[in-house]
Amino acid sequence: MKAIFRHALKLTLAGALAAGSALATPQSQDSPPPAQDPAKTPPPAQQQTQQQTGSQPVQQKDTVTPKNSKEDVDAIGNRSVGKGVNLFSLEREISLGKSLAQEVERSSKLIDDPVVTEYVNRVGQNLVRNSDAKVPFTIKVIDSDEVNAFALPGGFFYVNSGLILRAQEESELAGVMAHEIAHVAARHGTKNATKGELMQLASIPAMIFIPYSMAGYAMYQGLNLAIPLTFLKFSRDAEKEADFLGLQYMYKAGYDPNSYVTFFERIQADEKRRPGTIPKVFSTHPPTPDRIENTQKEIARILPAKQEYLVTTSEFDSVKSRLRNIMFSRKVTDNAPGKPTLRTKTEQSKKQPNGNDPSSSDDDRPTLKRRPDSQP
Repeated sequence: MKAIFRHALKLTLAGALAAGSALATPQSQDSPPPAQDPAKTPPPAQQQTQQQTGSQPVQQKDTVTPKNSKEDVDAIGNRSVGKGVNLFSLEREISLGKSLAQEVERSSKLIDDPVVTEYVNRVGQNLVRNSDAKVPFTIKVIDSDEVNAFALPGGFFYVNSGLILRAQEESELAGVMAHEIAHVAARHGTKNATKGELMQLASIPAMIFIPYSMAGYAMYQGLNLAIPLTFLKFSRDAEKEADFLGLQYMYKAGYDPNSYVTFFERIQADEKRRPGTIPKVFSTHPPTPDRIENTQKEIARILPAKQEYLVTTSEFDSVKSRLRNIMFSRKVTDNAPGKPTLRTKTEQSKKQPNGNDPSSSDDDRPTLKRRPDSQP
């Protein structure tokens, strides 16, 4: 399996020209530069993206001094990540996530191609092994063009096919997946649900005094309806923590953490060119300049430099190509002639010259006519 690595040492000007190669070989000024291996050179799309965003790898220190265990990447898996007020045990959290996952799968179409699903699951499970998660993960791929991924409490993780196709490197896909795994490791979903349950308990005294009032009923109904949203929508602090932990997880798994920043910058560039195109995964907390800057600072502060990082693999390219063919075949099948389709009332009226004249309709449906009084 071919893998592309990004050199993490300080690059000279000559080394910067060869930054796309797997390892930068030291050379004298008189010796000619070695020919680059095309398999290890960043693809033109990646080079163009780097030129557009102007992103440069963050300079990392050879050694760092963590202030606490949460900043110590060597302590991942043995840290108290996820502590705090939580009324859900891990068993109850898994049961809750399983119920929510059943609802997701009832309303979504999953990709069942074994090559695609096995690859995405393998990438995800590698990240899980290098995380603080205390629950097993079930990872599936949803057939959707939306650039999105989400993890439910208890480790039920869904990756949209649109995200895989939008990523240009395996490390970009891994960065988004690591961010979602961090939400589960930090137990953000059940912590939010705990706040919702405490709010319900706090509202009980008021409802005792006004049990039949519309205000009390609306309060209770509103709280019940708001709680499910807490499993997917998180506060700014929770998103910041997921960024912080996700960087560590992808770094621990061997991926270049700079790819997380690169993906953010490309999404931000797309939004500037075509406003309103930010994917739903970033709609609540978009990749603002502050968020990108904070991510870069954390990379330089807590992640010691490595000689090489995993950036992408040939398997990622082949899986992405396979998935693109699957999505194209599905669209061709869905639009095939002879398949039943739903025609809206607007579309039907457009085909009628007078819009409301039933006699000009293009179908043979029977119509009711008033019988003249002269007929028996």
